[in-house]
Amino acid sequence: MTTGGPRRKGAALGLALLAAVSVAGCGDPGAGSDAPESRAGANSPSPSATPPARLCANLIGYWARRSLTGDTYGDYQSMGLSDGQYEILRKVVDGARAERERADERSADRLIDRRARELCTERYREGEPTGGPWAE
Repeated sequence: MTTGGPRRKGAALGLALLAAVSVAGCGDPGAGSDAPESRAGANSPSPSATPPARLCANLIGYWARRSLTGDTYGDYQSMGLSDGQYEILRKVVDGARAERERADERSADRLIDRRARELCTERYREGEPTGGPWAE
C-alpha cells in the first residue's frame, strides 16, 4: 500500500497553481498591456463626504417619519443622534403632528423635510454644531 498517492499529487498541483498565480501578479502595473489603468491613481480626487447639515437633515427626516407612525424604540443614542439632533427631532415631530392634524399627511411630510433642513443648517452652519461640541 502506498501513502499519499493522489493526495500528494493534488498538493503539488495546488502549490504549482499558487506559485503561478503569485508570479502572474508581479511586475509593474500595466506592464505588457496597452489598456489604460482602471484603478484610481494617487492624484484622483476622493469621493466627497456628506455635509454634516445634510446628514443631520436625513437622520431627522427618517426618525421623524418613524416617530409619527409610532415606529421608534430606545433613546436618541440608539437612533444615532446627538443630544442636539434629538432636540431638533422633537421640534420637527411636534410641528409635523400639528400639521398632520391641521392639514394632512402629505403636508406634514413636507414640513418634516423643510424644518429638518432649516434647523440642521442652522446647527451646522460652521461645519460643526453651533456653540461648540458640548452645546445643546
